[in-house]
Amino acid sequence: MISLHGVAKSFGHNDVLRGVDLEIPKGSSMVIIGGSGTGKSVTLKCVLGLVQPDAGRILVDGQDVTQVKRDAFLARFGMLFQGAALFDSLSVWQNVAFRLLQRSNKLSKTDAKEIAVEKLRRVGLKPDVADRFPAELSGGMQKRVGLARAIAADPEIIFFDEPTTGLDPIMAGVINDLIREIVVELGVTAMTITHDMSSVRAIADHVAMLHHGRIQWTGPISELDHCGDAHVTQFITGSAEGPIEAVR
Repeated sequence: MISLHGVAKSFGHNDVLRGVDLEIPKGSSMVIIGGSGTGKSVTLKCVLGLVQPDAGRILVDGQDVTQVKRDAFLARFGMLFQGAALFDSLSVWQNVAFRLLQRSNKLSKTDAKEIAVEKLRRVGLKPDVADRFPAELSGGMQKRVGLARAIAADPEIIFFDEPTTGLDPIMAGVINDLIREIVVELGVTAMTITHDMSSVRAIADHVAMLHHGRIQWTGPISELDHCGDAHVTQFITGSAEGPIEAVR
């Protein structure tokens, strides 16, 4: 579904991506790991076409992302942002149904709210939450609302940016389980960026590690603990000793 071939991107003298090659099969869940500043978010933005690579090629379902019609292309994606990124001035259901109310063939408010309530139910939130505002919700509930919004328009591809950041371990586990259930249930292609190894193990079919702007290792989750790559082993164990130098 998503292919990156020799993707490179620099910002001034900072070479963030230095030739990324990665394949994400249709209907699978790929989790990208790596330290801060290794290019995970830039990779995601390049796939979406929000950042133009300096070199290389990115294909989504066989189409070059630089050659597609933007509205139709972006309509294929759902996104769960790191901080939920809800609109404070909109009610919960309006947040969930935001895309449904904005697109050219937008639904009536009644129909859009009905879909929003159903998506909220899917992520474990009761109908009475629909008319609240984000400020009235806990961090875990806000994250669930963000997940409901990500699936509201039935996307083919969903990106998850640090989905458990700021959550306690129990709520993080709940969100991980929901993400896994939704990915399997909807049959979507998922791409997740995370530092949380519990998320990696709960969500991933495949794992890729970015290091110094390149894919250091990629493979099925079943091989992660025995991949034999010293960089991967150091990262997943959180060891201070190894080839990855800690920034002090």
